[in-house]
Amino acid sequence: MSSQKKIFGTDGVRGTANIEPVTAETALKLGRAAAHVFKNLESQSRGRGKHKIVIGKDTRLSGYMLENAISSGILSMGVDVLFIGPLPTPGVAYVTRSLRADAGIVITASHNPYADNGIKFFRADGYKLDDKIEAQIESLVFSGDVEKIRPSSAEIGKAVRIDDALGRYIEFAKASFPRGQTLEGMKIVLDCGHGAAYKASPCVLRELGAEVIVYGDRPDGKNINENCGSMHPEAMCRKVVEHGAHIGIAHDGDADRVLLCDETGALIDGDDIMAIAALEMLGENSLAGKTLVSTVMSNAGLEAAIVKAGGRMIRTGVGDKNVIDEMLKHGFNFGGEQSGHLIFRDYGTTGDGLVAALQILRILKAKGTPLSTLAKCWTRFPQLVTNVKVREKKPLEQLDGVNVLVASAEKELQTQGGRLLLRYSGTEPKIRLLVEGRDQAVLQSWSKKICDSIQQQIGV
Repeated sequence: MSSQKKIFGTDGVRGTANIEPVTAETALKLGRAAAHVFKNLESQSRGRGKHKIVIGKDTRLSGYMLENAISSGILSMGVDVLFIGPLPTPGVAYVTRSLRADAGIVITASHNPYADNGIKFFRADGYKLDDKIEAQIESLVFSGDVEKIRPSSAEIGKAVRIDDALGRYIEFAKASFPRGQTLEGMKIVLDCGHGAAYKASPCVLRELGAEVIVYGDRPDGKNINENCGSMHPEAMCRKVVEHGAHIGIAHDGDADRVLLCDETGALIDGDDIMAIAALEMLGENSLAGKTLVSTVMSNAGLEAAIVKAGGRMIRTGVGDKNVIDEMLKHGFNFGGEQSGHLIFRDYGTTGDGLVAALQILRILKAKGTPLSTLAKCWTRFPQLVTNVKVREKKPLEQLDGVNVLVASAEKELQTQGGRLLLRYSGTEPKIRLLVEGRDQAVLQSWSKKICDSIQQQIGV
């Protein structure tokens, strides 16, 4: 680990379990560092007694190892640990607030295969850490300074298991659904991806009155996200048709995202969900600032639909943390990603696949129309994505004529409500060009011109 310069990535710590930085040794150090930082953010604990940190996890085998290691580090710094077991990431965020803990930790690698794992942190208010706090934790881990701080034996923390954490989250999720309304008469196919929602989501939907046909609810530590859940929604789509269901719901491993399926078996992605919910909220005058927050990956047709309805859409960089930061900065209450992260800030502090599904179910029941009809509230623009393998990642302004072509393309695409995005891959030797607009022929023409120019200059 000493050779690394960073532990935190775009969403906490993540990697292959038992390989740095996702090892018991590093988890122990992270626990010590995090306990020290959070303890000193507040001179007194938020509740009575000692400072305390909530720890939840998804259903991965390696969760046991990391849970024990990170809790040992926390306890050694004189901070108590509250174990809540397998629970969706948004559930950990909620329970952290509900129990007035100083911080929350969820051990998960979200949509990744079971061999991976990760560690995500929440502040006392249930929001993800800002970069400044992450840097403090990271600095303590690498400097070793936290090793010099050791409370006396009488001050060592204690660990307790919170038995009602699941029940707390279930009641929280149900409270996001209108009081007095039920899901009676609804047949729902639910795929939990053998992940953290395998108890919570079926329970909530059934308690609201739905007939629920559940899949992916038998985790064995190794089958999380395996050919199921939102990473493989084709299984959900097929089962909706087989069972004659009204809707399909598919979670990822930690259930902070969701994809849906209409009654015909057609996939409903994050852009569809944002269109349905944001347009409904605009009509109800409940969309704060009449603004939807999304990322650069969302389809241009989504923005066109929101603008036509009298609203606006703000784009951020990829990642739900970027979306949440923008929402917090300006007081907006709804945003999300095409991938299925949906943040309804009126109800929670992070992406919540179950709450998002309930908001669409609320609209379905209120309107009495099938999901396939609701999804026609917007028109997806044709999109063309082209990857060019490159031998070097030269700054775009140093490529002869490319910026001129890009500017000309953007000018024409903007006249039809389209857009262009050109960027190097962060992980591969590629440059990616995304063009969107109403005319497929125009997209193909500009894509060919720009990519040919790049290929001639730095292509492999």
